[in-house]
Amino acid sequence: MLRTRAKYHLGQIVRHKKHPFRGVIFDVDPEFANTDEWYEAIPEESRPVKDQPFYHLLAENDQSYYVAYVSEQNLVADYSGEPVDHPDIPDLFGPFTDGAYPLHFQLN
Repeated sequence: MLRTRAKYHLGQIVRHKKHPFRGVIFDVDPEFANTDEWYEAIPEESRPVKDQPFYHLLAENDQSYYVAYVSEQNLVADYSGEPVDHPDIPDLFGPFTDGAYPLHFQLN
C-alpha cells in the first residue's frame, strides 16, 4: 500500500519554484492522477516524478487566474502574508486569516 504524506495542507498559500505564480491549495492527490497527455506535454528534462503528492491550486499570476496542478517538488510555502485574489476562493474557503484560508465546506 502506498503511504504518502503531503508537505502542504488545504488552504495554504504556496508558490511555484520555477514559474511566477502562487495559489491556494484546494485538493491533494497522494500521487500523480492526471492524464498521460498532460504529463507528456511537460518537457522531459522538467517532468516531476509521479510518486509524490500533486496539488490542485486556485492560482494567480500577474495576468490571470486559473487552476494549476503542481507536484510537491515544485512548490514552496508562501510566507508573504498576502492573500490570493482568485475569484473562486470564497466558494471554498472562509476569510484570509493568519496567512491561510480556512475551509468553508465539510470534508467527507
